Amino acid sequence: MLIVGELINTSRKPIKEAIERGDAAYIHDIAVKQAEAGADYIDVNCGTLIHNEPEIMAWLVNTVREAVDVPLCIDSPNPQALEMGLKLATRGRPMLNSITAEPDRFEAVLPIVKSFNARVVALCMDNDGIPSTAEKRIEIVGKLVEDLTAAGVERDDIYIDPLVKPVSTSDQAGVELIEAVGFIRKTYPGVHIICGLSNISFGLPNRRVLNQVCMVQLMTAGMDSYILDPLDREMMGFFHASKALLGKDPFCSGYLKAHRRGLYRHD
Repeated sequence: MLIVGELINTSRKPIKEAIERGDAAYIHDIAVKQAEAGADYIDVNCGTLIHNEPEIMAWLVNTVREAVDVPLCIDSPNPQALEMGLKLATRGRPMLNSITAEPDRFEAVLPIVKSFNARVVALCMDNDGIPSTAEKRIEIVGKLVEDLTAAGVERDDIYIDPLVKPVSTSDQAGVELIEAVGFIRKTYPGVHIICGLSNISFGLPNRRVLNQVCMVQLMTAGMDSYILDPLDREMMGFFHASKALLGKDPFCSGYLKAHRRGLYRHD
């Protein structure tokens, strides 16, 4: 089970503003809080700053590295920014987010994955965009796993993201997602499955409730990694409790350790 802390992302207004004023202390604080809350990786994403993203990525990665030793997940649609980030993310083994089944994107990003021996998030997307059916998701996943392993990437380094669609736009979005996760877990043992949860609740009230329940349902279906807000203590409580209940936490040691550290709400 792996958690990628999602908070250092320029799509979030406080992060964008901190970068614009060169406020390293603010970035340090967010990085440290996520690491202390149990994040295994810290996501670094400045993808909204498209005019000078590689330069911003360099500043951001160096700034996060000043604060924490946690390995980084370099997240960008820009291959130059990915390469810049991975070059500087030298503590621990880096993760790259993301490659897709789009031929141009795959060919541009694969050499970067291999050059830095990075773990890789593979988005379930091709030239037709995000699939609208479970069957299409399954087809794309098969191609991604086949092409990545054929290129020498180990299954244990592949994190398939089936992509979460808002349940507000389709009452079958949750079902399709759960079915896709179950299929991937059964058909491709050895690969990991990851997602950003919050899109499931887009457009609906009380989003945290939907995000939390979605996390538990996906974990039951076989998902083993999440990109989420580790400062959501209720979410972290459900995460550790689900691990224990699904037999992923021998002797409940992780649950008990998180409890002693006060990492989740328990009142």
